[in-house]
Amino acid sequence: MGKTLNSAYQFSLKPDLEIHKALIMQKVTKEEALLYHSRGRHGKVEVIPTKPYCTQYDLSMAYTPGVAYPCLEIEKKPDDAYEYTAKGNLVAVISNGTAVLGLGDIGALAGKPVMEGKGLLFKVFADVDVFDIEVDEKDPEKLIEICAKIAPTFGGINLEDIKAPECFEVETRLKEMLDIPVFHDDQHGTAIISSAGLLNALEILGKKASDLKVVVCGAGAAANSCTRLYVALGVRKENIVMVDSKGVINSKRTDLNKYKKEWVTDRNINTLAEAVKGSDMFLGLSVANMLTKEMLSTMAPNPIVFAMANPVPEISYEDAMSTRDDLIFSTGRSDYPNQINNVLGFPFIFRGALDVRATTINEEMKLAATKALAAIAKEKVPQSVLKAYNLEKLEFGKEYIIPKPVDPRLISRVASAVAQAAIETGVARLRIDDWDAYRKSLNRRTAEHIHRIAKICCL
Repeated sequence: MGKTLNSAYQFSLKPDLEIHKALIMQKVTKEEALLYHSRGRHGKVEVIPTKPYCTQYDLSMAYTPGVAYPCLEIEKKPDDAYEYTAKGNLVAVISNGTAVLGLGDIGALAGKPVMEGKGLLFKVFADVDVFDIEVDEKDPEKLIEICAKIAPTFGGINLEDIKAPECFEVETRLKEMLDIPVFHDDQHGTAIISSAGLLNALEILGKKASDLKVVVCGAGAAANSCTRLYVALGVRKENIVMVDSKGVINSKRTDLNKYKKEWVTDRNINTLAEAVKGSDMFLGLSVANMLTKEMLSTMAPNPIVFAMANPVPEISYEDAMSTRDDLIFSTGRSDYPNQINNVLGFPFIFRGALDVRATTINEEMKLAATKALAAIAKEKVPQSVLKAYNLEKLEFGKEYIIPKPVDPRLISRVASAVAQAAIETGVARLRIDDWDAYRKSLNRRTAEHIHRIAKICCL
């Protein structure tokens, strides 16, 4: 992998986009992927001590008899767990393996590499510690019970790869039961990042959210959360049409669960092609090749197309751009412009929530993250980002509406926005008085991990 990447850097005199593709589109083979995960220490994460452990005295402090004293303090005052343990910086990434990536219900154990990967991203991007927990339980009631019982260990819970509609119930119930942030990233992470892209796309195209006619292809967890956040940004519910595998979710349907009923349209349309005609935006959270070139050609002038099925989107970048040149196009892939990538959100959202000991992640915190992300993309891109993508320039416009994951401003801007929203809405147990000092501390705490990962990448 390293040699291939280095060779890509030797390419010269190519357009910026082509260089970007050359760097990113390295064919990942099964053999290389398995070697990456297995060589050296197996897996992608480890637990390391944070206190001295070299002498008998150190060990006596770490375990017995010294450990008894913080135990007794926590017994008297449970909140002291944040003072004497790692709880305040520890997030549980919990999955039952029922909706892993695009692989489906492959089981809890088979999903573990994904959860470890989530832990790696949490640590590298925001210095958040993670225990990944794979629960072999499909019954949502039992899953809720298990999560609630282990919650005292953690400062927050990131639910991951749990299929719809069970994921809605699991998250809602846990948020009601627990006094720590509970966040289903498949829903809200996608919603936050795509909403940031939407805000900037509207600005570039000169359109208003209230006028936007939106077609949502897919009706799962991400689709529901994205659509709700779009409404919070000003999109009118009556201008939204949602389509599932059986067609348009309309008033004639008798097979709808309570989550789909929220998006019933009274329009006399039944197919995706009918819904797309004259629409301003296509939001794809479904399966490959759902949007044809013919459908795309029937959309309104200057359309927005977020085709986020992975690894193959609802319409390919090549097909979309060859059909019309007046659109803004995004995918979930890294090899094309405007990648909607959840890593832009969850590490920094939890960072901000943990730092003020928030009891939940509410809608105001999500909107704050959305607006912070959108704002970053409109500012001058740091040289470090240009260097990472081997680009000479990158400017706010149709092919840059969302920040890049390596942007160093993400942690200070997004985390602080989330923390501030938590304080303002009364869900924070700690306050921050000096915001400049807080933002500087965020940059410092991630610096060593950036250096560590850089060394690893250069091996």
